[in-house]
Amino acid sequence: MVQGGDPESKGAPAGKALGSGGPNYTIPAEIVYPQLFHKRGALSAARTGDDMNPLKASSGSQFYIVWGDKYSEVQLAGMEDQKKQQAMQAYFQSLAMQHMDSIQKMQTANDQSGLGKLQAELVQKTEAEFKNNPSKGGFTAEQKKAYSTVGGTPHLDGEYTVFGEVIEGLDVVGKIQAVETAPGDRPKVDIMMKMTIVQ
Repeated sequence: MVQGGDPESKGAPAGKALGSGGPNYTIPAEIVYPQLFHKRGALSAARTGDDMNPLKASSGSQFYIVWGDKYSEVQLAGMEDQKKQQAMQAYFQSLAMQHMDSIQKMQTANDQSGLGKLQAELVQKTEAEFKNNPSKGGFTAEQKKAYSTVGGTPHLDGEYTVFGEVIEGLDVVGKIQAVETAPGDRPKVDIMMKMTIVQ
């Protein structure tokens, strides 16, 4: 990907680490997935990691343009299986959170039988949810086509706000992403970016 929007990058001396600057505010996440996803050319908002930013709020200024790779059907199937497993785990955890009071009482009482019964019930609900919604956690036909023919970064889907797409000049993005970089991924020779936002 190509990242920009760090206000500290303007006139930054060579060797200065970039990528953590910005205004003193964030923008609430607007993740519209799977309609908007990380195909090549997608314009997305950068953000800090989940450990500091569990609500996935976007940077007030930093953005990135997706480049990524093209993937085979086999590679996409493997990623899809992994995404489904993660989605099932998240769904199970959300069900468990709804029963947290009961879980804590059973743990305090050392009620292993009750905990096992509740776990089996939540596993059954999770499996039913995904059996009834086979595409849940997987890729759409549009995603599969884009990732196999155009390219992108599927592992970022559902994690960052995608808010636009390069409609002209994708070849320039390709040239930028191919430049030699120093440690920290800053280009060895600075590149000035200028873009026009159209609605």
